[in-house]
Amino acid sequence: MACLLEAPLRISVLSEVTATSRHYVDRLFDPDPQKVLQGVIDMKNAVIGNNKQKANLIVLGAVPRLLYLLQQPSSSTALRAECAVVLGSLAMGTDNNVKSLVDCHIIPALLQGLLCQDLPFVEACLRCLRTVFISPVTPVQLLYTDPTVIPHLMSLLSRSQRTQEYITQIFSHCCKTPEHQTILYNHGAIQNIAHLLISSSYKVRMQALKCFSVLAYENSQVSMTLVNVLVDGELLFQVFVRMMQRDKPIEMQLTAAKCLTYMCRAGAIRTDDSCIVLKTLPCLVRMCSKERLLEERVEGAETLAYLIEPDVELQRVASITDHLITMLADYFKYPSSASAIADIKRLDHDLKHAHELRQAAFKLYASLGANDEDIRKKITETENMMDRIVSGLSESSIKVRLSAVRCLHSLSRSVQQLRTSFHDHAVWKPLMKLLQNAPDEVLVMASSTLCNLLLEFSPSKEPILESGVIELLCSLTQSDSPALRVNGIWALMNMAFQAEQKVKGEIVRALGTEQLFRLLSDPDANVLMKTLGLLRNLLSTRPHIDQIMSSHGKQIMQAVTLILEGEHSVEVKEQTLCILANIADGNTAKELIMTNDDILQKIKYYMGHSNVKLQLAATFCISNLIWNEEDGSQERQDKLREMGIVDILHKLTQASDPNLCDRAKTAMQQYLA
Repeated sequence: MACLLEAPLRISVLSEVTATSRHYVDRLFDPDPQKVLQGVIDMKNAVIGNNKQKANLIVLGAVPRLLYLLQQPSSSTALRAECAVVLGSLAMGTDNNVKSLVDCHIIPALLQGLLCQDLPFVEACLRCLRTVFISPVTPVQLLYTDPTVIPHLMSLLSRSQRTQEYITQIFSHCCKTPEHQTILYNHGAIQNIAHLLISSSYKVRMQALKCFSVLAYENSQVSMTLVNVLVDGELLFQVFVRMMQRDKPIEMQLTAAKCLTYMCRAGAIRTDDSCIVLKTLPCLVRMCSKERLLEERVEGAETLAYLIEPDVELQRVASITDHLITMLADYFKYPSSASAIADIKRLDHDLKHAHELRQAAFKLYASLGANDEDIRKKITETENMMDRIVSGLSESSIKVRLSAVRCLHSLSRSVQQLRTSFHDHAVWKPLMKLLQNAPDEVLVMASSTLCNLLLEFSPSKEPILESGVIELLCSLTQSDSPALRVNGIWALMNMAFQAEQKVKGEIVRALGTEQLFRLLSDPDANVLMKTLGLLRNLLSTRPHIDQIMSSHGKQIMQAVTLILEGEHSVEVKEQTLCILANIADGNTAKELIMTNDDILQKIKYYMGHSNVKLQLAATFCISNLIWNEEDGSQERQDKLREMGIVDILHKLTQASDPNLCDRAKTAMQQYLA
């Protein structure tokens, strides 16, 4: 019998909940305004902290009715304010709730409400807007659709502490792009918000500070302006420095440090300024200690990584502050023990978010080891560090994989590490696996690392070659992303350096001459430079030069001609002339130059160029063509003499550049011998 009762019981409970919720919605339609107001107040009390009730009311159509009452001029201000409060409470539920509210056009209705003179109603509208905009599902662009909204919000900042808190919080959450920063900046955000940093309300000070951190991020215009702003007679950045003092709340210390970090990275504060070296950097290192909460440790490490990323001196200072390198090792052992954390809810949260700590640690290690060999050594000697990086490369979290490979890339700049730790831990294996199927962002970093692992002195080069990497790299050269094309060709260039004929043949075969020449006309200058570098490495040692030129000489000479005639940088043309010099060193290949009058005229032209690098490279070509000890040298010398090359060489022996002068003298000796 119990089984028979179970289903009807569930239905009756459900209908009871819906019936209760229906009762709240029905009261919104009562003809008596007083009863409607009481109904809204009762609804407000019913939904507080009750997500199920919130969802029910949304499904039953409470939102359109509340919005109607909120917008009706005949509604009392008390009713309109209560409607805004209930809508704000509904928005505090799930993201689905917020989506339903946005779909009902809550934002335009609330923005319209801000035109009212009644302060409690305006505050209720702002509070609701704040809650809606904080949600990740709300399109922040809705704040910028009407150009009158931002200036009106600026004008409301002076109304009360609540308007200040809510509006600055809205700005912080809705400032996502450089365009948003510019709009807020142009409407006087800095001047209007600066004085809020000394408000008597902690919440207002904190929201103003957060606002400045998003305005200054990667924005030199904002940052340069902030440096000169005065707040109650004190420079703004000095206010930020005060906010980083140890007696201030952690949230404030961290956000003030972010403001100064962003101003420094945007070029408004020097990296050697005492407020950075002695205040901001130590504050961020403090945030990495294990006494701090998980979120604070993540934010501290990521901000510090960003601060020191381009500056070797800051990297050195950070590496010796509070044993930072060993402190970061704790990020991988978190939470250390369940017993140490009394709060079970917190423990559960931290276990779910522990990957964020690993990501932040890898990111900071990458910045620390970007330039200094001693720091890299310390990092790799930190307990199980290489094992942690290797396991990080195959983590499920894409962000951890990306920061682990970024860390590996940073360490791979060290010859010492490539020869030791990288070889001992066979890091090339997980790296190759990562390259098989990854988003572009990871591919770029992984392929950059691979470029370093393929350098001639790297013990990983041989096993990588045997793993069939050539096909993979050739496929990267066909990517739409210039960064991936550069890395693909760069890795092939490194691989071809002093390689055996077999390897060079495989590269040419896998890449295909068509793709090689397509890369030689690539719009990206870096791709072109690396392709020329590859060609130069392929065309080294005489047997290799002769073999490649016998198969592909015609196309290579065409490509060289096009580049020397085109609008290219000195570096590109110098590299191209060096390729010609290599061809001129071949036994049979040099005839491809001697029988091409167009190319000979170009070499002659560049010998007289105003740029010494190009003169040197062109003179090197001539040296190789006229070398006495080689067959046919007399005929080549005679032909070049007829072209006036000897006269140019004679002039160049008087050149002011010592290298060019020596090169010309060496060439002249071939004629005199």
